[in-house]
Amino acid sequence: MNKNRYIAIMAGGIGSRFWPASTSQRPKQFLDILGIGKSLIRMTFERCLKLVPAENVLVLTNERYRDLVKEHLPELNDQNILGEPSMNNTAPCIAWTALHLNAKNENASFAVLPSDHVILKEDQYVQKLEQAFAFSENENGLVTLGIQPSRPDTGYGYIETNPDQESESILKVKSFKEKPNRALAQQYLDAGCFYWNAGMFIWSVKNILDSFAQNAPQILEVLNAKPEKFGAAGEIEYINEVYPNTENISVDYAILERAQNVYTIPSDIGWSDLGTWSSLYDFIDKDNNSCAVIGDKTFLQDTQNTIVHSDSKKVVVIKGLSDYIVVDEPDALLIYPKTDEQEIKAVVKKLLQ
Repeated sequence: MNKNRYIAIMAGGIGSRFWPASTSQRPKQFLDILGIGKSLIRMTFERCLKLVPAENVLVLTNERYRDLVKEHLPELNDQNILGEPSMNNTAPCIAWTALHLNAKNENASFAVLPSDHVILKEDQYVQKLEQAFAFSENENGLVTLGIQPSRPDTGYGYIETNPDQESESILKVKSFKEKPNRALAQQYLDAGCFYWNAGMFIWSVKNILDSFAQNAPQILEVLNAKPEKFGAAGEIEYINEVYPNTENISVDYAILERAQNVYTIPSDIGWSDLGTWSSLYDFIDKDNNSCAVIGDKTFLQDTQNTIVHSDSKKVVVIKGLSDYIVVDEPDALLIYPKTDEQEIKAVVKKLLQ
């Protein structure tokens, strides 16, 4: 394995669309949401080991989840867990990661990978990441994996490329598009030069720091006021002091939409972001009535197109539902129409007020 390659797993989100299974105390990346005996972050970590050694895996999370990370990834050294003192979105934590790695190895390159996604075609996934690493190490480019779209999905952002590049394996990005309505999503699908933005990025430390300096200099100015702190014993204390002063902004807005050297690798890797209960429903097997059930003691009658997620400690009997989400947790029960799923995040916000 190439010792200059690292992987940063993003594990600081709350996953409120997966409430009530996912909560601020135990977000979905730490859940066995598929019912297979492994949490999503554990599955992500094990995929990473096909590319880099364990000592080259970092986890970027909120400080309050440090113990959860250690529980699920006991192989990780404590120094490999970068705990943010505040939730300032993805750009500041990626800048911190780059500065942290630069102090350790100025020749480093690293992939940024979500902790709560599912990959079915792991061999193809590893191949695409290796291709992205090789490109980023030899070219002045920031790379993202672009997922081959299979439907006009309105829940994802899109990556636009030029149609005349389609014979190439690595494509120059023309623009990033926000989540479209269905008609526009269909246009993107028909055009053949648009890809889903899965939030998987690969770059060298040098190139991403250069891009921050050009496109989001205020973040570097805050974090790098005392560069000698990175890689030193007092790094965490220093970060706790300065990090909350960084801009709250995603890396997509801060860097990718502003940079001129962004590329994408079209990837058919059996990907799902598992962003909502409906996406989990689409992903897992269904019975003859198109119902998806996770839980050993669930009995359904006259029920169709419904997902049920329940622990195995109680019997759940359901009759007469169609197109519903049912989630039974010790502290909460959710019964909600699938068509209104996007409301769940707002409902959770009201409950927490």
